[in-house]
Amino acid sequence: MTTPADTAPRIPEAVHRRRWAILGVLMLSLLIVVLDNSILNVAIKTISTPAPTGLGATQSELEWAINAYTLVFAGLLFTAGLLGDRLGRKKVLLGGLLVFGIGSALAASSGSPVELISYRAVMGLGAAFVMPATLAVLMNVFERDEQPKAIGLWAGGVGLAIAIGPITGGVLLDHFWWGSVFLVNVPIVIVALGLMIWLVPDSRDPKPGRIDPVGVVLSVVGLVLLVYGIIKGGQLADFTDPAVLATIGAGLAVLVGFVVHEKRSDHPSIDIGYFKNKVFSAAISALGLVFFALMGVTFFSVFYTQSVRGYSPLQTGLLMLPLAVAQLVFAPRARLVVNRFGNKATTTGGMLLIAAMLASFALLEADTPIWILEVIFFLMGTGMAHIMTPTSVVIMQALPREKAGSASALSNTFRQVGGALGIAVLGSVLSAAYRSGIEDKLPVAARDTAGESIEATLGFAAKLGPKGEALVGPANDAFLHAMHVTALCGAGVAVVGALVVYLFLPGRAPTRADKEETDLVAADH
Repeated sequence: MTTPADTAPRIPEAVHRRRWAILGVLMLSLLIVVLDNSILNVAIKTISTPAPTGLGATQSELEWAINAYTLVFAGLLFTAGLLGDRLGRKKVLLGGLLVFGIGSALAASSGSPVELISYRAVMGLGAAFVMPATLAVLMNVFERDEQPKAIGLWAGGVGLAIAIGPITGGVLLDHFWWGSVFLVNVPIVIVALGLMIWLVPDSRDPKPGRIDPVGVVLSVVGLVLLVYGIIKGGQLADFTDPAVLATIGAGLAVLVGFVVHEKRSDHPSIDIGYFKNKVFSAAISALGLVFFALMGVTFFSVFYTQSVRGYSPLQTGLLMLPLAVAQLVFAPRARLVVNRFGNKATTTGGMLLIAAMLASFALLEADTPIWILEVIFFLMGTGMAHIMTPTSVVIMQALPREKAGSASALSNTFRQVGGALGIAVLGSVLSAAYRSGIEDKLPVAARDTAGESIEATLGFAAKLGPKGEALVGPANDAFLHAMHVTALCGAGVAVVGALVVYLFLPGRAPTRADKEETDLVAADH
C-alpha cells in the first residue's frame, strides 16, 4: 500500500524544474568515463606498436592498461558511494572529475607501458567518484515515476559514449599521436566542471555510515590478485602453473575474507543483506555477466578488424557505430517493453540475443562480408539496451533514495568487475588458443615473444622481411580459431546470465485493466 510519504514530492521545485538540464550535465560526466574506455579499445593496436608510433606494449600490458583503470575503479566504488552519501554527491563528483582530468593529461604524456598503466589507475580513481554519483544525483532530482525514463536516458548516454569514443579515437589517431586519445578528455572535464558548479544541487544521506577502510583494502587486493592470476595463466598458456593457481587462490581467499568482514562489520562498505533479495541479486548479476561477455568480445574484435581485416583505427570506430546507435535508440525506450512484457521477459530476451550474437562471431572469417559484422554489432547493442535499463531500474529502486550512492556503487561495481574479468578471462582464452595455434609455425627461440598475440607475430614477421610473409596466413588462421573459441566462451556466459534472470526476475506487473478483469471474474463466480 502506498503511503502519503511515498507520494509527496520531496524535491525542491527549483531543482525539479531544471531536472532535465541536470540530467544532461550528469550524462556529460558519464560520457568522459565511458568515452575513455571505448577510445582505448580502438587505440590498443597503435599502443602495441613499437616507439615512436606507440609504446610497444605486449598483450598482457594492454590488458593491464585497461584493467588498472577498471580495478581501481571497481575497488573504490564502495568507498566512493559511501563518501558521496556522507559528504555530498556534488562535492564527490567535482573532485572525481578533477582527478580524472589530471590522470588523463598524465596518461597522454606516458613514456612507457608501465607509466601508462600507472596513470590509467589515477584515471580509475577519479572515475570511481564520478560514476556512482551521477546515478545517485539522478535518483534525487527525479520522482519515482520518472526515474525509469531518466535511467533509460542515462543508459542511452553509455551508447552515445560508445559511439563517439571509437570514432573520436580513430580521427585523433589518424591525425595525432596516440596520447591524444587521453588528452581529449581534458576540455570535456573543464566544461563538465563548470556546468556542474552552476546547475547540479548537492544531496547526501542524513544518516550516513562510517567508512570501512579494511573492506576497501580487502576488495582491491582480492580483485588485483584474482585478475593478475588469470592474466598470467593466459600469458603462460597454462592455468595449472603453481604460481598462477597460488595467485588466483589467494585472490579468492581475500575476497571470501572481504565478504566475512562485511557481514561482521557494524559499518560495512556493502550491506551483504541486500543480496538476500533474489530480484536484486539477479539484476546485479545480469549486469556483471553481460559486461563480462561484451568487454571480452570488444577487446578481440579490434584485433579482428585491424590486424586480420586491415581496417584503420577510424574505420574500426565507424564499424562499431551500429553497436552504439542501437543502445542510444533502444535504451530510453526499453521501459516501454518492460511495461508491456515485464522485467523477466525483456531481460531474458536481451541476454539470449547477446548470446546468439557472441556465438555468431564463431562464423566470421577473414573474407566474411563486413555487413554481417555490422548486423551482429547492431543486435548486440539492442540486446544490451534491453538489459541495462531494466536491471538498473530494479537495482536503484530496491534501496531507499538516501542510499542512492550505495545502490549506484553496487551496480557499477558489478559492471566494472564483470568487464575486468571478461577482459582477463576471455583475453587469456584468446591468448592461450592463439599461442597453441601459432607455436609450431615459429622458431623455438621466438615462441615466447612472437607467439603472445597476432600483433607480436606480425611484428616479428615484418622484421624478417620477405621471409616473414609466410607467417601472415598462419597468424590470421590461428587468430580466427582463437577468436571463435573465445566468442563461444562468451556466449556460454551470456546463456548463464539469461538463466539467472529468467529464474529470479519478476514477470510483468499486473496493470489496472488486469486487476479490473480479475475483479469482474471473481464477482461472476
